[in-house]
Amino acid sequence: MTLSRRKFLAVGTSAAAAAAAGLTGCGSRSSLGGSNELSMWTWVGSVNDDLISQAEKAIPGYDGMKLAMTRIGTNYKTKVLTALAGKSLVPDIVAINDDVATYFPNADQFHDLFELGAKDLEKDFLPWKWKLGITPENKMMAYPMDTGPTALFYRTDIFTKAGVDIDPAAVAGLAPDWDAYIELGKKLKQAVPGSAITDNIQGVYDYRMAQQPKRYMTADGQYIGDQEHVRQSFDLAVRVVKEGLSANAQNSSDKNAVVTNGKLVAYNAAVWWAQLGPKNAAPKTKGLWRVTAAPGGAGNRGGSFLGITKYCKNPEAAFAFISWLESAKNQAQAFLDPVLFPSTPAAYTDPTLTAPDPFFGGQRIVDVFAESAKKYPGAYFSPYDSIIGTPIGKELVNIEASGKDPDLAWSDAQRQIERELTRAGAI
Repeated sequence: MTLSRRKFLAVGTSAAAAAAAGLTGCGSRSSLGGSNELSMWTWVGSVNDDLISQAEKAIPGYDGMKLAMTRIGTNYKTKVLTALAGKSLVPDIVAINDDVATYFPNADQFHDLFELGAKDLEKDFLPWKWKLGITPENKMMAYPMDTGPTALFYRTDIFTKAGVDIDPAAVAGLAPDWDAYIELGKKLKQAVPGSAITDNIQGVYDYRMAQQPKRYMTADGQYIGDQEHVRQSFDLAVRVVKEGLSANAQNSSDKNAVVTNGKLVAYNAAVWWAQLGPKNAAPKTKGLWRVTAAPGGAGNRGGSFLGITKYCKNPEAAFAFISWLESAKNQAQAFLDPVLFPSTPAAYTDPTLTAPDPFFGGQRIVDVFAESAKKYPGAYFSPYDSIIGTPIGKELVNIEASGKDPDLAWSDAQRQIERELTRAGAI
């Protein structure tokens, strides 16, 4: 399935505009806040409160300007697209999640950050992260915030019971790829019945896809979600389930439970899972966890961006703010709260990040995630990735929860994807 780049962008623009226009009417072009304020929208847990408090008093370098922050709890993306479609009361600055490509059809409503001086700062960031904020037409629409490098989390007490060396380097050597990881999982389960190496089938699929150098579309609009790299990720996830190594936890409460009760003894996951998973769901396991290089290589899942809208009353001040907020020093501070892993490699040697983590037995876990972040090959994310990924995820659940035939599930997913892309005008 292919479409021209011109049609690829035009279709996406129409679809995004239509979706948002259904929620609001057009208004006069205006931004939120007073003349001496830069308004910013983000979601809860996306920025460091102390840094924001500083900017709320005065934008660094722009004493006559200050920040006015709004944290939106639900339906964040819908509210941003609604404001952009209405062209009224639009924030000067918006945070954008890792689905940044779905905003590319609205790129004409954002400043090109290259024109504000971003090119001079490119050297400070991970190259693959920097590229994700640039549209296929070479407009820099989004400025890097955090990343989501992946690694293998594991329980040392369970590994010890299975007679496995718990040293991170030794574990990485035992499971350099997914085949070896499955064999390790079998050994763990034999020693400690019920042990699992993933929360559910989609956990394997998502994290294998997070390691791939390509995803569902090419930059010129060719659909590749039916190719071998996707099918291989799909089949791998099915294999882990058939080997009895999945915890079959399909919702958030169940996912927490399998960490709390010790069933999930190893997990290939992003850096943010340290807080979301064991530290939150199993605080009594403090000291028992370690991390090491993930089987299958470096990956990334998650990470966000900042964009400056066309309605911004002072784009230069806005760029000064976002470039200050996302400096290496300030990204290091944001790693402590709210645990955002930096996109600036210079931060990886900051004492804020390199301190031993007692929860992980005094291990310097930043070293593992920093290597993953630097080695991740990067991949192209298209505006249609969520349309494509959703049917695949649903069919994977059907396999694990209902025993659906994997070949039939794959075929059904591809048929649904074709319908959805046709409806979106992409094919």
